[in-house]
Amino acid sequence: MRFDRRTLIAGGLAASTAACIPPGPGMSGRLASQLRIVEASANGNLGAAIYDTGTGLFVSHNGFARFPHASSFKLSLAALVLKRIRAGTLDGSRVVAWPESALLGNSPFTTERVGQGATLRELAEAAQKQSDNTAANVLLEQVGGPEALTAFWRSLGDGKSQLDRYEPELNHVPSGEITDTTTPDAMAKTVAELVYGDALDPADRSTIRQWMIDTSTGLTRVRAGLPDGWIAGDKTGTSLWPGMRSVYVDIGFAEPPGHAPLTYAAYFRANEQHLKIEPSALAVLADVGRVIARLVATGSA
Repeated sequence: MRFDRRTLIAGGLAASTAACIPPGPGMSGRLASQLRIVEASANGNLGAAIYDTGTGLFVSHNGFARFPHASSFKLSLAALVLKRIRAGTLDGSRVVAWPESALLGNSPFTTERVGQGATLRELAEAAQKQSDNTAANVLLEQVGGPEALTAFWRSLGDGKSQLDRYEPELNHVPSGEITDTTTPDAMAKTVAELVYGDALDPADRSTIRQWMIDTSTGLTRVRAGLPDGWIAGDKTGTSLWPGMRSVYVDIGFAEPPGHAPLTYAAYFRANEQHLKIEPSALAVLADVGRVIARLVATGSA
């Protein structure tokens, strides 16, 4: 009898949640075992953390392992820009221009506005919602470089995340490197600080949350595994840099009806080098979404 990957995962998750699991440390361990099942069926390494903002429950697999940010750093960068605009240290309405020579791949907004320029707030929105690479580099220069974003993470209590380079070099992170990396545990908590904590003014938290909801690149990743009716938002990242094994990232939040919000950070480094985005790798992150759904289902049973 032959079983495909989806059948194996579904069977493993069902077996591990056949009994009603009360909330608590035991539940965290059982859900972490589900993440291990996901990794065992995938062709690569998975790191994932899920944080329940209501109960404080934390579910983690390879949570202390280092993974590249890829474009997921742009969520924190957009938040930092909004925070500085609110503080008056940046003028959100100031128009910044860039030369055509500065344009990078995947820069739809800045390509359209080359020669015309855009406000810092517009660039922050483009960096988050469209993952515009040129917008991210322009913003990094405005806030004081990658080290300024690292300092922002430290101010949030995130002692692990760091950014060291600009686009596109920051995507070149072979296994074992620390440069331009984070950990799932650290980033799941950082997302919670940005969307639900006191890191930002309430109005800016609302803006970041809506920008994340409007970001469509995550619809085929963790959000694909969440039940219909949940509100969710995220920021993705992908690195297909030759010679380092492809990396797929998704960080975000989920708001189940009648349940406190959850935040998550999921990273998958494939064992293979991909020339283009592979649906099988995206499916691994969607399976993380299914584990998030089971956390809510078992915790509410």
